[in-house]
Amino acid sequence: MRIRTLAYGGALAASLALIAGAGQAQSVRGVTKNEIVVGMHTDLSGPAASYGVSSSNGLRLRFDEINAQGGVHGRKLKLIVEDHQYQVPRAVQAANKLINRDKIFLMAGALGTPMNNAVFADQFKAGVPNLSPLTAARSMAEPFHPLKFTSYSSYYDQTRIGIKYLVEKKGKKKLCTLYQDTDFGKEILDAVNDQAKALNMPVLETATNKPTDTDFSAQITKLRSAGCDLIGLGSIVRDAILPYATARKMGWMDVDFVAQSASFDQIVASAPGGVTEGLYVGAGTMMPYRDTASAVVGQWWDSYKAKYGNDPNIGSVYGQVMGDLMITALERAGKDLTTEKFLAALEAIDGYRDIFGGPVISYSKTKHQGSTAAYLFQIKSARFQLVDGPLVY
Repeated sequence: MRIRTLAYGGALAASLALIAGAGQAQSVRGVTKNEIVVGMHTDLSGPAASYGVSSSNGLRLRFDEINAQGGVHGRKLKLIVEDHQYQVPRAVQAANKLINRDKIFLMAGALGTPMNNAVFADQFKAGVPNLSPLTAARSMAEPFHPLKFTSYSSYYDQTRIGIKYLVEKKGKKKLCTLYQDTDFGKEILDAVNDQAKALNMPVLETATNKPTDTDFSAQITKLRSAGCDLIGLGSIVRDAILPYATARKMGWMDVDFVAQSASFDQIVASAPGGVTEGLYVGAGTMMPYRDTASAVVGQWWDSYKAKYGNDPNIGSVYGQVMGDLMITALERAGKDLTTEKFLAALEAIDGYRDIFGGPVISYSKTKHQGSTAAYLFQIKSARFQLVDGPLVY
């Protein structure tokens, strides 16, 4: 996957000058002798709260661990979380508070594509890095910006990888797509069209849905009439469950569906009645389960459950990994911490592996997307079972 590098002109120069100036003055926003302040705007009480709560808990658990060991170079990590309820205006308000009142050093795990996009301009003007946002949209890494860092592959990557695998390994020949009529869904449409072109095959039919739709019979009938045998899904949890269940209920069994990490949620795998059995999902990392976990992951799982009273989920995994990546860079940046030194330390991370068996994460001065690889899973017995990976297209 190509990552485009664009000239930002005056805006970029001003951002870098602000960072450099902070270092020269030995007064770095969000950094004191004893503390480093990290911000997160996320959903704690809205439709995506399962991700927001678990990711902030996962990040906080990693902070508690390092703080109990004395912090990083004697500084404790402080996390300030603001609830945006998955609403863009609230996200802007929350980010403004974190940036201007709390003077955070960096933003981590900010949830939602439109929410991140809405605050980037002000955030970057203030020189605040954005690390591991909870969205796999391409705009989190593209166009290249010195303050943007993502951990995993994009929805676009995951969709292309899933389609390529199923065409090559299962002999699928009749490609179609069903996607949300949103910016998110159009990214999936791009991936389907681009992978079809790379494989020299047509896209036979497309269908769309609104995020609030509950009846998919018309879309499934349309796609079935076209003779599709593989459908790329631009779906988020519910609109992965409902169309797949509709197809099976209508007796359409000789078609495979492949979604991406927006549907990589145990809610999908354990849908009542096993209605998602057989669904393929491409994702950026691994999904742990307690009874098959390694000793290290088992210890992490138990610590999380003891602290929060419930099992971790994939959001908890994201929180743990972003926290560990952050701590790795902070340790390498040294005691005399500046934003410039932190960014250089992130860019020097090469070959990082998380405790879950996820992909190799590496950055450079010109590449701030940690991985473009994906894992392909299939839902079996109410779990995401690994089919293959890591894979690239």
